[in-house]
Amino acid sequence: MKKVDLRKQYKHLYAPSAKAVGVVDVPPLNFLMIDGQGNPNTSPDFGAALETLYAMSYTLKFAVKLGKPAIDYPVMALEGLWWTDDMSRFSVDVKDLWKWTAMMMQPEFVTQAMVDEARAQVARKKNPAALPKVRFEVFHEGPCAQIMHIGPYATEGPTIKRLHVFIEEGGHTLRGKHHEIYLSDPRRAAPEKLKTVIRQPFA
Repeated sequence: MKKVDLRKQYKHLYAPSAKAVGVVDVPPLNFLMIDGQGNPNTSPDFGAALETLYAMSYTLKFAVKLGKPAIDYPVMALEGLWWTDDMSRFSVDVKDLWKWTAMMMQPEFVTQAMVDEARAQVARKKNPAALPKVRFEVFHEGPCAQIMHIGPYATEGPTIKRLHVFIEEGGHTLRGKHHEIYLSDPRRAAPEKLKTVIRQPFA
């Protein structure tokens, strides 16, 4: 069976330094995506989105593993795009105003037809509430600055500020949406050991 290690293939995107801000050019990548709004800590929609993304991603993984050719690959980390209609008012402390896209990257050989079949399988087995909202889309982020944040989500503020200052001091402007990649499972890792990639596109 062929094995594809997406985490190694995209190591430069998913394992940045925690000491220094780095610059990456993110290529077009396939994602399962679900949109929503509100505080992710209290919104039932966010929990429903996560349940659906994991169910779809694992269903696709096992379908590919049993397919011809058979390919095994790891399910990738949960990611989130976060924004407000007026990004000048975006604040990590005012989560009720947030809009978000929860998403998980998929290998390049996953197709829309495979996603449609996985959706049908998940509907038969679990039928999670957010299943009708999931979409399969190519997301091209382009030039971005990023850094690894280690610690609780609530302490991300200074790390985000450092990222923005780096971009502005380099003569660039922020664009797009605040992007986080959750490498740790908060149910298993201690808060002080959580690893989160903080990414910001720039122009």
